[in-house]
Amino acid sequence: MFAAPSSYRRTAEDQDVAPAGPSREAGPVPAASFARPGAPRLTGAPTSGPDAPAVEAASVAPAPARPTGRRRRRTLSAAWVAPLVALSVAAGFLGGLLGDRVLPDDGRRSDAGLPVVPAPAARVDREPESVAGIAAGVLPSVVSLEVTTAEGAGSGSGFVLRQDGYVLTNNHVVEGATGGSIVVQFADGTELPGTVVGATGDYDLAVVKVEATGLTPAALGDSDTVVVGDPVVAIGAPLGLVGTVTSGIVSALNRPVVAGDGSDTAFINAIQTDAAINPGNSGGPLVNAQGQVVGVNSAIAQLPGRLTGVGSIGLGFAIPSNQARRTAEQLIETGTATYPVIGVALEPGYTGEGVQVAVENGSRTPAVTPDGPADLAGIRRGDVILSIDGRPVTASEELIVTIRAREVGDTVVLRVRTGQDERDVRVQLQAAPD
Repeated sequence: MFAAPSSYRRTAEDQDVAPAGPSREAGPVPAASFARPGAPRLTGAPTSGPDAPAVEAASVAPAPARPTGRRRRRTLSAAWVAPLVALSVAAGFLGGLLGDRVLPDDGRRSDAGLPVVPAPAARVDREPESVAGIAAGVLPSVVSLEVTTAEGAGSGSGFVLRQDGYVLTNNHVVEGATGGSIVVQFADGTELPGTVVGATGDYDLAVVKVEATGLTPAALGDSDTVVVGDPVVAIGAPLGLVGTVTSGIVSALNRPVVAGDGSDTAFINAIQTDAAINPGNSGGPLVNAQGQVVGVNSAIAQLPGRLTGVGSIGLGFAIPSNQARRTAEQLIETGTATYPVIGVALEPGYTGEGVQVAVENGSRTPAVTPDGPADLAGIRRGDVILSIDGRPVTASEELIVTIRAREVGDTVVLRVRTGQDERDVRVQLQAAPD
């Protein structure tokens, strides 16, 4: 089940709800604990040794009497005391100063002293095929669109096709802007009013024109060369966040995607990617490793049972660039675009192998268009189409998107079963009637 193509619409009810953004909680950082450096202990002042023993004279005369007063202690002279006092005062002052700078009571430092990483001598370049290199080359060509309609405001993405002001986006991004306004914002912040040159709901593409010259066009690549597993980058303005870059791979090819409502349904033979695509990415480029646009981001898958999209679940879809090129050329040259058909109506309730041509004519649509491609090839009501160009078809959508991926005038080979008989028929595609 697919959500409506991923544009970002804001209605009146949405104005009071701010989009949830990434949050970041900062928890307390435990301070490193340090042992306070202890001051060296001062031992007592050095004392003098014991008094020298008395020496008796070597004579026969009687020894003189010893003095009877107290023994005199030796003390430090004033010449030693003053320097010691000054040294103690200086040590105390220095210890207090260091303690205040290194281990204050509140855990703060007057100088954090974090290491400084020297700035590179020159700008650090990235490899051209890295995500950073691709983004640097493509971002100047990507735009965001703010669209105001009678139903409210919305935003989407797009990219420059020509240097003289032609921009490609999705039809559903600018749908309803005839009575409103379109503002195109470029990578450098410039904003210009835009007008719709042409649009088609069948391919969900539109071309917008701004009055500007010297723009940087994006390079349109060949989507037929894309293979599953190729790295890709999606660029756009999801939720109005201009210049957002996401990366992934090509997850699958030829995905039949039906998006939109019954009155304006797009059938897309889509490139599937796991690069994050969200509302607002619509119309932005899907780019390969060479910086070439290989797809136009258009739709995202929606979980079953949900009425509204929940953002990217890793299933995004893009219109192949070859289809986008053909349609854009038609829109620029004529303002309209057509698509090829084989001229049959399909039976909606059929559940067998392949897809079945309607058994009965409808009130407005015949089962097989008279003189149409299928009629000329001999296909009749009730026939079963088993494959197209050798690829089996199991649902009506697969046949439709495969045909619409071709060009008017192309020839396809259909495997058709009538009763028990099977045959291959060649059908030349015609443009859908107005």
